[in-house]
Amino acid sequence: MIENLQKYRFLQESLPHPGSKRLVLITGARQTGKTTLARKVYASLNYINLDAPENRDVVREIPSAAWGRDIGTAIIDEAQKEPIAFDKVKYAYDNGDITFQVLLGSSQIQLIKRIRESLAGRVFIYELWPLMMKELLLDANAANIQPPLIDRLFSDESVTDIFSPLPSLELLDGKYAKGKSAENYLLRWGGMPALLPLNDKERTKWLRDYEYTYLERDLADLARLNDLLPFRKLQKLTALGSGSLLNFSELARDAAISVQTARNYLQYLHISYKVLLLQPFYRNLTSSVVKTPKVYWLDIGLLRTLTGFEGEFSGSIYETMVIGELFKWVRTCQKNAELFFYRTRSGLEIDVLLQTPSGYVGMEIKAREQAYASDATALKKVAAALGGKWRGGLVIYRGKKIAHLGEPDIWAVPSWRLFT
Repeated sequence: MIENLQKYRFLQESLPHPGSKRLVLITGARQTGKTTLARKVYASLNYINLDAPENRDVVREIPSAAWGRDIGTAIIDEAQKEPIAFDKVKYAYDNGDITFQVLLGSSQIQLIKRIRESLAGRVFIYELWPLMMKELLLDANAANIQPPLIDRLFSDESVTDIFSPLPSLELLDGKYAKGKSAENYLLRWGGMPALLPLNDKERTKWLRDYEYTYLERDLADLARLNDLLPFRKLQKLTALGSGSLLNFSELARDAAISVQTARNYLQYLHISYKVLLLQPFYRNLTSSVVKTPKVYWLDIGLLRTLTGFEGEFSGSIYETMVIGELFKWVRTCQKNAELFFYRTRSGLEIDVLLQTPSGYVGMEIKAREQAYASDATALKKVAAALGGKWRGGLVIYRGKKIAHLGEPDIWAVPSWRLFT
């Protein structure tokens, strides 16, 4: 059971202090908790929501020279709703009338456009994603926060140095039950914070309503579509194909649209934080490599809503969850790292190749309770090709034990332990 409805967000560790000279933009999908986070971290700042027409009227009427006096150091929510606000923030900041301002918004294309026009070179951008597995277990006011185990993969340590000292089983203090509870919740409902206080029936309705709201509001900010049906078809197709190679010709055919329209629609999903594109690792280690990206949905709850899948979970849903957790940690903590997959035309494939300054970590994802030595076969081949740049490999699975699967530095690790 997930306790405590207000959750700690790791992004707050990266957000600058209001005493610094900064213009801060916090962006992300609608309903990921941007307003809640900003008002918690910057509780002393004024708050103005430009979603309200009367507030937009006030902003329009304030002279630029009076912005520092009348608005001051503030949180400006739904900033993209009033374009003139960006010009006035720029004037006040450049003139020294304000030294700190927080802008919030979920329409990436409009926000970036306004920033390029008015605030280029002045804004520090931060992204807030749906709740991560570790965050589900943390109260908003928790102290002495320890990062999840995955954070150590971004150090200089080898995989063996990280995992060999750890106990094989972690069953004390309810850690296993809590970790599995958080994992099972993500696999069923995803990470939208608003779902936490609801019952299952209410969660299902909320997710359906969210999808309608996305089509009516967020999509309207991106494009003017006379007919939403083709877009909804493509959206469902990408959800059904989460984890598969991106094939625009097939998407276009199945959605009855042109290839260019399919590209445009996928871009809309990408810039509205619905999907991520996992790029292939181009370096030719063994033979001709696949150079087509894979598409993954970022939130399992929304994926299930689109596809109508109500079962416990499937292999593709589990893989999507793991990829999403990796991606969210890299982006939230602004790690100097990149995620790829590796696949050759001769059939060699590993699900994830994590590139860090100190080398590579390969990962295979298995949606089952047991991990076997044979699961490390592809990892060993890639390790041999990478040579000294190989830091180790992981087989991420649904079981209980951390176990050494073989050399070079390949370990089986339960996903609930890696992400909590």
